[in-house]
Amino acid sequence: MVSNSAKKIFILGVTPSGRTFRPSDWAERLAGVMSPFRPGGPHPGSHLRYSPWCIPTTVNGVRCVIVHRDLRDYDVMAWDFCMNFAKDNELQVSQGAPAPKTL
Repeated sequence: MVSNSAKKIFILGVTPSGRTFRPSDWAERLAGVMSPFRPGGPHPGSHLRYSPWCIPTTVNGVRCVIVHRDLRDYDVMAWDFCMNFAKDNELQVSQGAPAPKTL
């Protein structure tokens, strides 16, 4: 469950069993789909950059997408799309950066 007070949600490319989610570019694909959802709305060329509300990155060696709460305020259906993507693919969701991997 995601807290209503969390400003950033991390969708981690890891399943509950610890397996890495595939394809390896899933984070860039999800963020690419969300590129029109941005402050001020879509504009010419906005599809060429990621939205500041949905950023693909790697944290502690784990591919993830950081989804900012402002996306929900702007378009709840876009927010639901991201959260349902995580749920449908059984990806871990965190309200903070994932903990460093221990060896």
